[in-house]
Amino acid sequence: MSHASKTLNTKRIVSVRKCSIRKMKDLLKNNSMILMEGAIVERLRRSDAVNLHDILVNAPLIYDKNAGDIMAKLYQGYIDIALTAELPIFLTTPTWRTNRERVEKTGIAKSINIDAVHYLQQIRDSEKNSSGIIKIGGMVGCRNDCYLPDEGLSVEEAQEFHSWQIEQLVKGGVDFLIAETLPNVQEALGIAKAMQSTEVPYIISFVISRDGCILDGTSLDEAIQFIDSNTDVHPIGYAVNCAHPSFLSPSKQPTKVFNRLIGYIGNASSLDHCDLDTADKMEVDSVSEWGDLMLDLNRKYGVKILGGCCGTGNEHLQYIVKYNRI
Repeated sequence: MSHASKTLNTKRIVSVRKCSIRKMKDLLKNNSMILMEGAIVERLRRSDAVNLHDILVNAPLIYDKNAGDIMAKLYQGYIDIALTAELPIFLTTPTWRTNRERVEKTGIAKSINIDAVHYLQQIRDSEKNSSGIIKIGGMVGCRNDCYLPDEGLSVEEAQEFHSWQIEQLVKGGVDFLIAETLPNVQEALGIAKAMQSTEVPYIISFVISRDGCILDGTSLDEAIQFIDSNTDVHPIGYAVNCAHPSFLSPSKQPTKVFNRLIGYIGNASSLDHCDLDTADKMEVDSVSEWGDLMLDLNRKYGVKILGGCCGTGNEHLQYIVKYNRI
């Protein structure tokens, strides 16, 4: 390929990615509510239907026809709820733990991130005329324990460490990128810097404690300002996941937080993370209490993307869409 052809191709890719950012922003602007999937990993973990991988969790299931179909049914259940309610839905790839270090340790195909994107694209493609409202997000997680912020990477370490996986997800053709369950703002910034270089729209999602702060003690307001002020291409928004909606205490958050907080992917239980992590059974509080808190975030504070994390299932998203109409 000639230099001129390479330059033209690069410009075309940049143009497509900028168009993608615009489309995502328009989707957020034009919809008062967008669903995100409920729990996938925890539902699989608590069933006897499949075996999760010790290192890569649910990602390798995409290579097993039976296991892949079982996981696909979980995604499909959430899609059906959204389409019936005529709401857009964001799905995320089963790639929370498929960073380069872990993938190389297992010997599983290095294309696993790309293949995971294609796996979700096939599920989406089975729904006619739904590509505009079903968006696929490439998910990454922190390198170490998501509940131990002291194990977080520095900004420079994180940018270098996560770049490979991010590039693989972009190569697969994701609509957006999302980093989930981040307990440390330094690592979060490093991931943001790696994501901004792709020019694909991205979301940074933190895990918080019941005081409404990120696990490293940083307030959401401080974290948002820190990342926005240190990136050239800002996240299209921020989110919280893996925390019961009561943890946010939205009335105690600075109002400006909700200018940038666009998503909440809530746990079904209000137990602390340490208790959930060691629980020998699924812990679930009242679905209606969970749902009412989530709807309040949407109605009172403008948080548009609502989804479920640990302990949630179809009934949680069904509650949201049912009572969203009332």
